[in-house]
Amino acid sequence: MDLKRAVAKEAAKLIKDGSVVGLGSGSTAALFIEELAKRMENEDIAIFGVPTSYEAKLLASHYGIPIVSIEDYDVDIAVDGADEVRKKDLALIKGGGGCHTWEKIVDYNAKEFVVIVDESKVKDTLSFPVPVEVIPHSYRVVMKRLKELGGESIIRLGERKRGPVITDNGNFILDVNIKVENAEELEEEINNIPGVVENGIFSRVDKVLVGTKKGVKTLKK
Repeated sequence: MDLKRAVAKEAAKLIKDGSVVGLGSGSTAALFIEELAKRMENEDIAIFGVPTSYEAKLLASHYGIPIVSIEDYDVDIAVDGADEVRKKDLALIKGGGGCHTWEKIVDYNAKEFVVIVDESKVKDTLSFPVPVEVIPHSYRVVMKRLKELGGESIIRLGERKRGPVITDNGNFILDVNIKVENAEELEEEINNIPGVVENGIFSRVDKVLVGTKKGVKTLKK
């Protein structure tokens, strides 16, 4: 947790007074939201948050960060976590928490997209299952098409609820074991399957802050 806290603090330093900030989801992003709230209190700066999930929205409200909508405001900087980062090109897998559709809408439309992770998330190859949000009515045909692309899919099931996990958008999630070589190409190819809402491959990122035992390092393409 110390590495996550360190990188969250470093990311919070990037935020300027008056910024509209995309608030990511997950454990490291939650620490960033907390650190951002501390800056607001200690430095008397104004920050406005655009959440990427109900989790982020509730957390931001708890810490007193004003919430605005991407429908009305442009995002200056988005700070989000990742399940896995490929070192050579900074391609990401996100969506272990099921929030990748909202995350991609906010992160990809921000003027700057910054990812924060601890060093355990940085890999030479991407092996984390790719989450694919699908319209419930389409899951079987989407699974069939993903198999043609070389992916084996399972429907994500709830841990404390019977049946499939339901996203913030009311859809199912498929977890797909598939080889990710050209991340941008595969991201687009999966999204072109009818019934797919969004997938968890993120090929566009400006920089990655990595919490290591030797301090926070910055990775850029």
